[in-house]
Amino acid sequence: MRAMILAAGLGTRMRPLTDHTPKPLLEAGGKALLGWHIERLVAAGYRELVVNASHLAEQVVEYCGDGSAWGASIVVSRELEPLETAGGIVQALPLLGSEPFLVINGDVWTDYPFERVMASPPAPGAARLVLVDNPPQHPLGDFRLEAGRVCRREGDAAGFTFSGIAVYSPEFFAGLEPGVVPLRPLFERAIAEGRLSGEHYKGHWHDIGTPERLAALDRLLKRGG
Repeated sequence: MRAMILAAGLGTRMRPLTDHTPKPLLEAGGKALLGWHIERLVAAGYRELVVNASHLAEQVVEYCGDGSAWGASIVVSRELEPLETAGGIVQALPLLGSEPFLVINGDVWTDYPFERVMASPPAPGAARLVLVDNPPQHPLGDFRLEAGRVCRREGDAAGFTFSGIAVYSPEFFAGLEPGVVPLRPLFERAIAEGRLSGEHYKGHWHDIGTPERLAALDRLLKRGG
């Protein structure tokens, strides 16, 4: 199974840190967020990785190299402008092969066992999401989870938060034209058609959306937490 790390965002909420450094190359615990992901993916058995890049892309290219430093093969999918999540994946599809693939946001930190999703890949046209407990900044979450199926969250009832970790079959993106394409409408359609499954992960997961959250994660990792 191949994996893709999403690293093309502008990181506007992280300014001024991202004025000169791409968000996934910001460090926590003495290591770039992107480096944490690459190491954990390789340890879980992923050897063919794709990383998309747009904002300060040359830094991402230089950091990744060809992947040999990690014992992997890394190809960078460069975007002239950020294409949003689904658009970035669509552009990278030729690099991801014909089998289901893992995608993870480059601006999260987690100890999720990536080898777990290898055992239960989604069917053609389907996707499987990893959901987590809601962080303070997102108290209601994104979706409900019922018997392994991802469902819409209604009203003020709290659900779970999408972790930014998912496994997609290539057919999940069938018919999409290249360009700027958001992911949420694809999820909504897949929910309506019963093509979106999920799991609730209770381990460590951090959304690094602000300088304050990055600093908090840095302190946690340096304490060995």
